[in-house]
Amino acid sequence: MRPELSLWVEIAVAILLVLSSLFTLIGAVGLLRMKDYFQRMHPPALASTLGAWCVALASIIYFSALKSTPVLHAWLIPILLSITVPVTTLLLARAALFRKRMAGDDVPAEVSSRRTETGS
Repeated sequence: MRPELSLWVEIAVAILLVLSSLFTLIGAVGLLRMKDYFQRMHPPALASTLGAWCVALASIIYFSALKSTPVLHAWLIPILLSITVPVTTLLLARAALFRKRMAGDDVPAEVSSRRTETGS
C-alpha cells in the first residue's frame, strides 16, 4: 500500500521528468541538425547531463517524500555522469581528429607538448 504524496510533490516530479525528456529531445534534434562529427558531439553530451540531473532530482524529491526522510544517494549517478561525459567526449574528439589526420584531411596541426628552443 502506497502512502499518499502531496500534490506539490507529484507536480514537481512531473515537471522535472518532462524537463528531462525535453532536454533529451533537444539533444536529439541538435544531433540531427549539425553537419560535422565534431559539432554533433556537443548537444547530446549537454542534454544527457542536464536530463540526468533532472531525473535524479525528481527521484530524490519523490523518494524523500515517500519515506519522510532525505534520500540523497540518487545524486551519485549525475555526479559520475558529470565527470565521465566530458572525458569521454574529449577522447572521442581526439580519436576522430587523429583519424582525419591519418586520412590526410585538412585539420588543425598537432600541438606538441614539448617546447622547442629557438635562437642560439
